[in-house]
Amino acid sequence: MELTQEELDERVALLKKFKALLIQQRGKFQEYLTVLEKQQESITAENPEALIAHTELEQQVVKNIANLQKVILPMSRMYKAAAPNNSQEDTKSIEVIQNELNDLQHKVLKQNEINRDLLRTHLVQIKAQINNFRNPYANNRSVYAQPQRVATMVQIEV
Repeated sequence: MELTQEELDERVALLKKFKALLIQQRGKFQEYLTVLEKQQESITAENPEALIAHTELEQQVVKNIANLQKVILPMSRMYKAAAPNNSQEDTKSIEVIQNELNDLQHKVLKQNEINRDLLRTHLVQIKAQINNFRNPYANNRSVYAQPQRVATMVQIEV
């Protein structure tokens, strides 16, 4: 079965687009890993402002990755369906990118776990500090709640 030039051009365009999306996703995962590493530094330094900023940035990156994934999955199916007999070179380059993505995902999950453990430890320490906090006014009566003498008889004159 011989392919027409138009079909060949479609396959090439599809391959290029698929590769570009995978490379873009790899970049997003690398960005996410960098954010997680910076977030770890913020947790260790107990810098809540930086931690909030990193968390917001993390949410944006995760959203971008999810959106890319929505496009990549159908594109992958199209790529496999359109060209089941892809050349070794094309398949090899796609596999390399996908392997790099898998490695990055593994690193991201590992870093995420480290950050969660750090946050748990930090929260336990904060809870312990709160529990050890003693209120010096806990057993004192309020200065505004002093017993006052109240009249028991009222004299009315007409």
